[in-house]
Amino acid sequence: MFAREEDVLEAAARWRREGRGVALATVVETWGSAPRPVGSHLAIDEAGGFLGSVSGGCVEGAVVAEAGEVIATGEARLLEFGVADETAWQVGLSCGGRIRVYLEKVV
Repeated sequence: MFAREEDVLEAAARWRREGRGVALATVVETWGSAPRPVGSHLAIDEAGGFLGSVSGGCVEGAVVAEAGEVIATGEARLLEFGVADETAWQVGLSCGGRIRVYLEKVV
């Protein structure tokens, strides 16, 4: 779901104030054709609810899946998706682009 970056960050902060476990994904690097620019955010809560966008399609599904473990462990991750990866077609970057997404727990 697309939203203004300010809305995504405010939602993450609000969810934390409500006592939810929250992770924040941020596009930190792109190469070639990428659906969202560097600085794009996706906020994910412990129940799998999310707001924002880091790419679209299956990439976001993969990021949401990883977020649960990041929330549980508190260990940040750097995720990379791209055409060189054997999962490129599965996660929706068959257009030739690559992205790196930093995923961290919001405390």
